[in-house]
Amino acid sequence: MTRPLRHQALRFLIAGAANTIATYAIYLALLPLLDYTLAYTVAYLTGIVISYLLSTAFVFRVTRTATNMATFPLVYVVQYLLGALVLNLAVRWIGVPVKFALIASIVVTIPVTFFLSRALLHRSAPKSGA
Repeated sequence: MTRPLRHQALRFLIAGAANTIATYAIYLALLPLLDYTLAYTVAYLTGIVISYLLSTAFVFRVTRTATNMATFPLVYVVQYLLGALVLNLAVRWIGVPVKFALIASIVVTIPVTFFLSRALLHRSAPKSGA
């Protein structure tokens, strides 16, 4: 792995941690106002926006465009579907206990999400000066 790629990966992990904390805080703040499923949905969608902002400005340092803004949520559709697949494979085929199966899903989806985000954002936006 090249040095710039390692730096992007480290920034991706930092941004992901910050996004997770922010979306969890949003979820908790919404719980007194909304049903937990709706609170989760709002927090998850807000997390996609936060991820887009952090990915363009901090992680990959590319210019925001209408194209990459419109297509970026597709990364999270793929992440969800792949995560659900890995979760089911881990439980049903490998026999991983349900309470630990999400770890397998996370291990697979984090690098996939990183490389999909990187490919999408570098393909659809010129590099910014940041």
